[in-house]
Amino acid sequence: MEEKPGIEREIELNRFIEDIGLFFEKMGLPRMAGRILGVLLICEPPEQSITEIGQRLNASKSSISIMTRLLLENGLIERAPSPLPRQDYYRFKPGGWIVYMRQWLETMSALHAITERGMVLLDDNSPGARENLMEAHDLFSMMEDELPAMLAKMEEERRRRG
Repeated sequence: MEEKPGIEREIELNRFIEDIGLFFEKMGLPRMAGRILGVLLICEPPEQSITEIGQRLNASKSSISIMTRLLLENGLIERAPSPLPRQDYYRFKPGGWIVYMRQWLETMSALHAITERGMVLLDDNSPGARENLMEAHDLFSMMEDELPAMLAKMEEERRRRG
C-alpha cells in the first residue's frame, strides 16, 4: 500500500478508527469500544494511556475507562506496563481476535443447546417451527464442529510467525 503524506494519512487513520467503531455498533456493541480498539490496532507506540486514547478520540476519560473494561472482558485488549506511576496503559492483546472468537463460540454453543431443547418440545405437528429451529441447530452444530479447528490453525500460524 502506498504511503500517504501527513494530512491525508491522518484522515485515513481516523476513517479506519471510525470504521471499526461502526462495525462494533453493527454487532450490537458500543461504537466507542470499537473506536478505542481501532486506535489500539494502529497506534505508535502500541501502548496508550487512557488520556492519550481520549485525546485521540476527543472523548472523556470516564467513557474511555468504561469501554476499555468492556474490551478487557472480551479479551481484545490488555493492560500494558506503564512508564508512569498510577497511569493505566492498554494495548491490543496478541491473539485477541482468537480469544474474542472463542468467547463468541461459547455464546453460540449456549444458543445451540437452547435450540436443541426447543426441538424436543415440538412435535411433528409443527413442521414450520421445527424447520426454523433445525436451521439454527444445524448452523450452530457446524460452527461448533469447524470453528475450533480454524482457531487452532490461526494460533499455530501466530506461533510460527513468532
